[in-house]
Amino acid sequence: MLPAFGLVGQFGGAVLQALPEEQAEHAVGLLLFAPLGDTVNRRRLVTGLTLLTTAALAASAAAGGTGTLAVAVFVASAATVIPQLLVPLVAERARAARRARHVAAVISGLFAGIVAARVVGGLAGQAVGWRAVFLGASALTLVLGLATALLLPSQRRPRTGRLLSGIPALPGLVRRSPGLWRACVRQAGMLGAWSALWTSLALPLTGPSYGLSLATAGLFGLFGLAAGVVAPPAGGLVDRFGAARVVRSAHLLAAVSVPLFWLGGQVMWALSVAAIAVHAALVASHVADQTLALTTTSTPATANTAYVVAGFAGGAVASALAGTAYGHRGRGGVCAAAGAWLLLGRTTTSVRR
Repeated sequence: MLPAFGLVGQFGGAVLQALPEEQAEHAVGLLLFAPLGDTVNRRRLVTGLTLLTTAALAASAAAGGTGTLAVAVFVASAATVIPQLLVPLVAERARAARRARHVAAVISGLFAGIVAARVVGGLAGQAVGWRAVFLGASALTLVLGLATALLLPSQRRPRTGRLLSGIPALPGLVRRSPGLWRACVRQAGMLGAWSALWTSLALPLTGPSYGLSLATAGLFGLFGLAAGVVAPPAGGLVDRFGAARVVRSAHLLAAVSVPLFWLGGQVMWALSVAAIAVHAALVASHVADQTLALTTTSTPATANTAYVVAGFAGGAVASALAGTAYGHRGRGGVCAAAGAWLLLGRTTTSVRR
């Protein structure tokens, strides 16, 4: 049963999460819905979120004005948290000796689906228009989401306390669990460094250095497929050697990619290598730290919420800082900001608590 629903879940969840572009709304959905995985029937929760996302995407396709479109996209973005309900379930049901491998399988499909959906969505939008893209996404969400729900085990969970009690419990949960705290801080640093570098990638590609069109520069996103290739072996390494060693290696690889990004402003091969290296570092660290976050508490869904939201927060802040750094120091400023963010996440968690 685990491999079967994992297969559908990773690709179905990837499509569900890849569609919205607004990360703030997605973070809201994580806070509201992801902790419910510890207290409610996951099959019913996934079914409800699938129907809600389907309706919101269909409403986006039919929107007659920007206000209606904004509300519909907000709802769709907030409801696409199904992948973060599946990951804790996979970690919970997998054997301890192979837990990271199973988590990595879902992460691999998730990353591959995000990259593929954005590339295909962009090409389809140019060919048939954005309304058709939203309508097609609505149909895919309905089919894949319901298929995922059917394969999930149906469990009755005794609920204690209020339905949304997981949200106020997040700070205390992180404070009481040093392992979860380290995973959150490291993910914020790693995703922040990746965001700083990746959000500034289009500037040298479309600028005087290379002069590529926006469509051609967008194909650089295919380097994100490296994440899907790296995740399974990273999971095997975590199961064999532990999360700490994999995280150290991932941070070293990310540190190497920073000067390569700077050199890539003039040399295309360096930019290509850096794009692959930073994605590989991100996903290897993510597999290790998310597996750690899911196994350090008795409420894995709530712990996973804290972990993922910490990553979003780190990425958002680093992206903002990277924009300011580029305005003052160009590519060198962006690389310095990414390196500092990476170093901050690493050194902060190296101190024993």
